[in-house]
Amino acid sequence: MARFTVLLQEEVDGGYSVTVPALDGCQTQGESVEEALAMAADAIEGNLAVRVEHGMDMPVEDPRIIVASVDVPMPTLALAG
Repeated sequence: MARFTVLLQEEVDGGYSVTVPALDGCQTQGESVEEALAMAADAIEGNLAVRVEHGMDMPVEDPRIIVASVDVPMPTLALAG
């Protein structure tokens, strides 16, 4: 079993796009977060299968990379009086 980081982005017109940073060109999409993650798993499995088939190196995620979110207050603009 291997674990890969995936980045989800909500699209303006609906749905979610997914990118897998450790696998160049591995991208997919889904209508919901659940569907997008399922599609990501399929895309990753396919990408790894092609790598095995062609004798390519297997990717390893860089353990120094941490994906996190930080909440900060938004500044308000002072209105000129």
